[in-house]
Amino acid sequence: MTEKLYLNDAYLRECDSRITEIRENGVILDKTVFYASGGGQPGDSGKIVFNNQEFAVKDTIKDGEEVLHILENPHPMEVGSNVICHIDWERRYSHMKYHGAIHLIDAVVNMNQDYEGLITGSQIYDDRARVDFSMENFSQEQAMNIIEKTNAVIKEGHEIRVKYMPGEEAVKIKNLARTEPGRQLIQKLETVRIIEIVGIDQQADGGTHVRNTSEIGTIVLQKIENKGKKNKRMYFTLS
Repeated sequence: MTEKLYLNDAYLRECDSRITEIRENGVILDKTVFYASGGGQPGDSGKIVFNNQEFAVKDTIKDGEEVLHILENPHPMEVGSNVICHIDWERRYSHMKYHGAIHLIDAVVNMNQDYEGLITGSQIYDDRARVDFSMENFSQEQAMNIIEKTNAVIKEGHEIRVKYMPGEEAVKIKNLARTEPGRQLIQKLETVRIIEIVGIDQQADGGTHVRNTSEIGTIVLQKIENKGKKNKRMYFTLS
């Protein structure tokens, strides 16, 4: 099983590792700083250095408990060899900020009874993010109101922590997982990883985050879309 160093320290940019398996499209390592795509957050890119040669990591994906680093040509590498991993930090840090913004938008919607719906999904891109809502009525004005309240929370500078909880305790906490797949998942886990925005929110989550909301910046609404009677979508950027 690949040791996922990013789960406990999202600010690690590189690490020494060892190749445990070579595949047609990439390699598996004994430990990694490369985040494997999931939960709407893209997998990391970057490079792996082997015998002073640089191999570009195009993507990083999960394969069961392993992490597969997608390479164009992994064949010169050898199982058991030591390598050095370097993530594309600027891209990763952008994803961390967007992920935090999504959590805060979710928290604001859940805390305010004025909003009759809930967030049903999200996706992070390199230069923007989107959030999907289950709301029958969702206007430009309402979207701006949500963003205004979220930006106010960001500026307060709340610490963001990673903590762990036994699964049997996690399932008892209301809204720790806010989608049906998420609720089903934590029922199967012995230990649940939780992202806590101190004083604001906590959610079961496997992604990477900044240490303080003040790092996120300012959310800027780009557009909203109507995807159905109760399916609404909002795109935003960070400045």
